[in-house]
Amino acid sequence: MTIDVPQHILDALTDVDMPRLSPEATPSETVRLAGIDVPVYRAGCVVVGSGAAGLRAAVEMKRRGDDVVIMSQSAWGGTSACSGSDKQTLHTANTADQGDNFKAMARAIRAGGAMDEDTAYVEAVGSARMMATLQFLGLPLPQDSLGGTLRYQTDHDEVGRATSCGPRTSRLMVKVLADEAIRLGVPFFNHTTAMKILTEGEGDLRHVVGVIAFRASDRTDTNQFGVALFACEVLVLASGGPGELYRDSVYPNGCFGSLGLALQVGVELVNLTESQFGIGTRREGFPWNLSGTYVQAIPHIYSVDAEGNEHHFLAQYYRTTQEVASNVFRKGYQWPFHSTRMLDFGSSLVDLAIFRESAAGRRVYMDFNRNPLPVPGDLPFDLERLDDDVKRYLGNAGAGQQLPIQRLRHMNPLAIELYRRYKIDIAAEPLEFGVNNQHMNGGVMVDTWGRSSLAGCYAIGEAAGTHGVTRPGGAALNAGQVFGTRVAEHVGASGRAKIPSKRDLRAVAGAGVFDLLAVLKADSPLNVKAIRSHVQARMSDKAGLICDSKSVSEALAAAKRLNAEIREKGIAYDRPSEAGRALQWQQMALASEAVLEALDYFIRNGGGSRGARAICDPVGECVPLSSVGPLQEFRFRKEQDAHRQEQIVVRLDGKQMAVATRSNRKFDETAKSFFERDWPAWLTGGIYDLGPK
Repeated sequence: MTIDVPQHILDALTDVDMPRLSPEATPSETVRLAGIDVPVYRAGCVVVGSGAAGLRAAVEMKRRGDDVVIMSQSAWGGTSACSGSDKQTLHTANTADQGDNFKAMARAIRAGGAMDEDTAYVEAVGSARMMATLQFLGLPLPQDSLGGTLRYQTDHDEVGRATSCGPRTSRLMVKVLADEAIRLGVPFFNHTTAMKILTEGEGDLRHVVGVIAFRASDRTDTNQFGVALFACEVLVLASGGPGELYRDSVYPNGCFGSLGLALQVGVELVNLTESQFGIGTRREGFPWNLSGTYVQAIPHIYSVDAEGNEHHFLAQYYRTTQEVASNVFRKGYQWPFHSTRMLDFGSSLVDLAIFRESAAGRRVYMDFNRNPLPVPGDLPFDLERLDDDVKRYLGNAGAGQQLPIQRLRHMNPLAIELYRRYKIDIAAEPLEFGVNNQHMNGGVMVDTWGRSSLAGCYAIGEAAGTHGVTRPGGAALNAGQVFGTRVAEHVGASGRAKIPSKRDLRAVAGAGVFDLLAVLKADSPLNVKAIRSHVQARMSDKAGLICDSKSVSEALAAAKRLNAEIREKGIAYDRPSEAGRALQWQQMALASEAVLEALDYFIRNGGGSRGARAICDPVGECVPLSSVGPLQEFRFRKEQDAHRQEQIVVRLDGKQMAVATRSNRKFDETAKSFFERDWPAWLTGGIYDLGPK
């Protein structure tokens, strides 16, 4: 069996051109704030972020007659538009074979623990409509000849609910949604960065009234930073995750997310302890996840030391050549690091081995022109000597070719084409890679309508903390689409965004601009480069996939000192155009402290290893084994079952982080709807729970 796909088809799924934006709207007026002439833009709702989730929310709100605009730091420059993998996954209810069971799907989504059960059901039951509407807009999801969607198994997915358009699934989603947003006339404000959320009221009556942003196109002689005021009644945070938080990261450059922005106004965050780490090429070159067929082709993995000597380091961890090859393959659908998979010679021992090689200063490579070298004293690599699950998969795929590059070209030629677009030919040369931070499962705490703890403020996509400890691969893309739609439904039912805001915000906005300017100090000893270095090194070295109580506690103390110094001394900038980046690093330093505060709280209260992090402890119950003996340095704690039933909540209270826990919300699987009884709640809007949040 061979696969021969014409080049023009490969090109269409790899080179995805994005639409041209329409001319931007002009301000409604100009006001004098803190000595600056500030343009004012008015809307019913501002969506912060132009990725797949934000676009979905804007499109759905516009369809419902709401006045909505999109604010974007860099249109088509975020994670949705620029990230992917060999065949980037969208996880939805199965629409082929015998269909699906939404309750069973919800159980699978929340299986890792620390996730609200009702949210998992919302994502499951909403996935079918989400996928159908994307297909209606033109998303080319693959089908069989009878209309069933083609499926495969991904990580944390025992059923096979995954589907894909190829390496650029999320970019194609952005494209079809952006086309629709432009067709509907949704205004875009590009190169516009949200800097401060404005609120009015006190206590439970506190609510969103606008956003201060920095806009390149609004810089003038009397407004050197391009300060702009957006007045709105509703705000949707959809700016992705905190990609700049880690040095070792597969996020595109410049992805700051909105955790710091939310913290500054007291919005509650949840599950900040939960992230994803996995193998990929770093953003210094071309950031890309190396999951799926990249590793299912079973390339040779090796490292090179400073003297240029090559090391077959996986042979020091696995006992046989078959064990090495089979676990490299399993990284395809067990891609994220998981602490328990370090045990019993599992697939995350690969991640640990790579992590240790990198820490030792060695560079790690995949060579697609070599099969794995044999473990010394064992038989050479042979496709007939693989574990049964691996042999069965490759047999079904018809991937019996001699070399990894031939198997990869057969299973997924797009995986090779993608790197060639960035002048990396993996068919000709080895590919350097490492273990990187890839996704934040936590974020802004929201209910089943996407509402945050601040009235009028919603969060969707990676900005929202809807995920638990683990999630099926591709579930994040689904969640962003489902909650983007639900937020639009809720905002539409509330009627708050039907017309542009008419509020006079001069007092609150003037105070907000003054606060921002107070951070920008030309003579400060702190600058962006120094803060970035401190934050990223601390997070990667002390709060990555391998943690321990002492290191996290020390990192938290250092993070608190940094934020105290920023409050006292501000941040320097060289040019007015760099002032916005300085404020973003103030927010990132704050987000770093919040993550470390949650992680320190978790560990101090007996938290064990789960998901993306191994909590190492000299008296821990679990010890990874290698071919040369126990890895005592990485002895780790087991997860406590009780912690699976709760979530850690963090908010900024003055200058300190307040930490608490709350139980997961429940979902009664035995409850049954009844049409005549439940229809009135739909007809009257009762389902939207529009009372005070």
